[in-house]
Amino acid sequence: MSGPYKGSKPGLVLHNGIEKSQNSTTPPVTASTKIPATSEEQPDWPEDHQLDSNSSPTYPKFEEPSPGASPSLASDKSNAADDETKEAVPYPEGGLQGWLVVLGSFCGMLAAFGFMNSVGTFQAYLSTHQLAAYSESQIGWIFSVYVFLSFFCGIQIGPVFDAKGPRLLVLAGSVLLVASVLLLGSCTQYWHFMLVFGLVGGCGTSLIFTPAISSIGHFFLVTRANATGIAAAGGSVGGVIFPLMLQSLFPKVGFGWATRIMGFILLFLCVLANLLIRTRLPRKPGGSVLPDFKIFRDPAFALTTVGVFFLEWGLFIPITYLTSYASSSGAMTPTFAYQLIAIFNAGSSFGRWAPGWLADRLGRFNTMVLTVAMCAASTLALWLPAAVITVRPVFSSTTVVGLTIAYAILFGFASGSNISLTPVCVGQMCETEEYGRYYATCYTIVSFGTLTGIPIAGALIAACGGGYWGVVVFTGLCYVVALAAFSTAIKGTFNTTRRAMKQSEMLYKGYQGDIQYYKARNEAVGHCLALVVFTRIPSSNATSDGEDVDMDSYETLD
Repeated sequence: MSGPYKGSKPGLVLHNGIEKSQNSTTPPVTASTKIPATSEEQPDWPEDHQLDSNSSPTYPKFEEPSPGASPSLASDKSNAADDETKEAVPYPEGGLQGWLVVLGSFCGMLAAFGFMNSVGTFQAYLSTHQLAAYSESQIGWIFSVYVFLSFFCGIQIGPVFDAKGPRLLVLAGSVLLVASVLLLGSCTQYWHFMLVFGLVGGCGTSLIFTPAISSIGHFFLVTRANATGIAAAGGSVGGVIFPLMLQSLFPKVGFGWATRIMGFILLFLCVLANLLIRTRLPRKPGGSVLPDFKIFRDPAFALTTVGVFFLEWGLFIPITYLTSYASSSGAMTPTFAYQLIAIFNAGSSFGRWAPGWLADRLGRFNTMVLTVAMCAASTLALWLPAAVITVRPVFSSTTVVGLTIAYAILFGFASGSNISLTPVCVGQMCETEEYGRYYATCYTIVSFGTLTGIPIAGALIAACGGGYWGVVVFTGLCYVVALAAFSTAIKGTFNTTRRAMKQSEMLYKGYQGDIQYYKARNEAVGHCLALVVFTRIPSSNATSDGEDVDMDSYETLD
């Protein structure tokens, strides 16, 4: 008789008795607690591992995760039919079709978030031209409504994406976004801008953004953060191109034709997005379009939502007011003030990809904590001193310029992950097919932060007599709270995952090779929240009394 199987070859995983390449991954699934009753369902084990149909072997106890378990474990409640479907359709981790979807998402993000990352340019121009009679807080409501709808509309868009796919959503978003930008040049009154920019533009951005990011999860699992970061970098690239283009076009062709030229560019990008964005996993029709607030029973998901709320509350304040601050500081020319937002977005373009690449190796939440800490530190250590200095009657322009440029680069880089890592952190808590609902539920809460953040900043500017130090303190405190929430979420979820792993069904000493494989994969997708679930493997080395094997020595748990 052959001896017990000692593990797969490096880079391969034993799947239903067949060694498969690790390049094509399957989503982690929890093994059923029931033993196959028929011989046809039994795996093809060596002779000494075959089950006698008349016997009833004893396995270690395995407790089903409670509703309050970690988000990683909550995602394991799918039925056996769903598990079989997923195993039949492994994640390609790329391939031509997968990378074409990333390209399509990049184009969609370049259009939608490129427009969003240019709001600072529009705010600075409108506050001195068409809307010069209005206060900073009043003008801020236009952009806050736009950002709010860009995320809040995901309440309906997420479940519709789960049930219908991305095609109609991206098409509708393209029509609304392009129409918004083309009509923007004809706006003259406050309500014109609120309707065209805030309402139409916000809905169009959301219809493109949500499917573009969600579709990537259908083709990538282990390297999802890297792929999402590449696509999300499109928004920062647009944030470099469009402000510089508008700055050049405003004095040459006027506001109307400058926005129309931008609209034609967005039209081309949206056509590419419509052609390339698609999905591949089975759809889940018949779901409710309302958010599922029962998800918040999971403390880790609730803490993550709190972290994202404060993160987004502070994020769009520098994006919106950095150009206005530079113009009003007296230390920089108006031309350079417009270029500053391009510098900010240039740093952000690297910040959306590099942390995604790092997240697949260090851990998604680990990387998020690191970048949020950088955002808080750069805001309080660089922008705050610059804002305080400019309040003085006499100050060094060189010092202010140096601090502001350093802040634009560092904060731009660190904040880039705020957009690219949030989807993969949320997606790590659920089944891929349920991602739309989880993301929509999270942003039901988060979107209210984006609605109020910009007007609050405008009111703080007025309260500080035109100074920006109050805005900077508010932004820094938002990131400090976000840092605390993400750090607590990691600790709570890690402890829950550790306990669950001890009760996992791969507790047999004879299969250490497979444990090493899953340990390596756990490291690849992130130590803290990566789900490590092992398949039940009959083994002659299993304990007969059902006691847990001590796994404390494994680095995966440390």
